[in-house]
Amino acid sequence: MIRIEVLNFSFYVICAGILLAFYRMYKGPSLPDRVLAADVISTGVSLLAVLYCLFSHTDYYLDAAIAIALMGFLGTIGFSRFMERKAHVHD
Repeated sequence: MIRIEVLNFSFYVICAGILLAFYRMYKGPSLPDRVLAADVISTGVSLLAVLYCLFSHTDYYLDAAIAIALMGFLGTIGFSRFMERKAHVHD
């Protein structure tokens, strides 16, 4: 059984990471930095859903956590494909 203090600490650390990623998304300086920040945010949100499942002793939000993580991953893959094609056009 996970102690409530560990869950609370994890919640605060993940929220801090999401806030820092929002700052990186706002400041940039480049587009890949912003995409990486979006990936960190989607991972953090899915982790918050998992933490809520652990805290409430239910598994209602695990499907949402998986979907959010998958969408973040697919967005990052899509961006990298876009940058790869953009690099081939300029060659």
